[in-house]
Amino acid sequence: MNQIVHSLLQLPPFTLNVIRLAMWLLALSVVFVTAERLWWLRTQKITRKGLLADLFYYFLNSLLPNIVLAFPLALIAMVIHRLLPWPFQQFVVGLPDWVRLITIFFVGQIGFYWGHRWTHEIPLLWRFHAVHHSAEELDWLVNTRAHPIDMVFTRLCGFVPIYALGLAQPTGRAIDVASVVVALVGTFWGFFIHANLRWRLGPLEWIFATPAFHHWHHTNDSMRDRNYAAMLPWLDRLFGTYHMPRTEWPATYGIDKPVSPTLLGQLFDPLLPEPKKPNRDGAGRTRPA
Repeated sequence: MNQIVHSLLQLPPFTLNVIRLAMWLLALSVVFVTAERLWWLRTQKITRKGLLADLFYYFLNSLLPNIVLAFPLALIAMVIHRLLPWPFQQFVVGLPDWVRLITIFFVGQIGFYWGHRWTHEIPLLWRFHAVHHSAEELDWLVNTRAHPIDMVFTRLCGFVPIYALGLAQPTGRAIDVASVVVALVGTFWGFFIHANLRWRLGPLEWIFATPAFHHWHHTNDSMRDRNYAAMLPWLDRLFGTYHMPRTEWPATYGIDKPVSPTLLGQLFDPLLPEPKKPNRDGAGRTRPA
């Protein structure tokens, strides 16, 4: 056993990360595939449409955004942090660990809420976020389907306030336990709310997001622009974007505008300018540009 551990430690960091992610994927599959077979909301195959693409996104979005975010996140946080009054910084440093953990959680959730909402309200950001909403069948792995630029933007919105307020240090060498715990819980909850599960939590649904809450965010109608919160649905109540019928579930998922079925298309199409729509006269005839 020691020999295996020693051999693994000799591997390049990138290879170690891939192995770690593969182990997490196996553990998540055991949990969620089993749950979805026992308490399914809709009958659908495990090998559904888009599964291979979502597996690719699982590894891509677990590796690339962290690399891309490292420098800008540290720089932005450092600049904003320097603008904060020194007494406030001392106050934050003196907070008990449990208070800092709770504060990190709430600050991050508010940041993620607004980052997510802006990806729906700003057309340029929606072009990238539409990749995530293109799924016509929902299960736990759809959580990973996202354009890397979409992931980078929403993570910036969530983590910059945390680091700017001095609640965590993005450039520190030591592992910040509070940030790691919050990130792990948030990641697991993301898989949970996308899962093909009919679970309802009763009164707890006022406090915590559930599959029923988030599935309405993926509906293919006007209710898609609701339920932005990742874990705390009362944020949507606070900001006027809450929608949660007592017993109904969405009839369909996805979006009307087609998204490329290929991975390269999904990655590069949002970067290209949209084709101009033809001008039409009052009789519906196409006018020359």
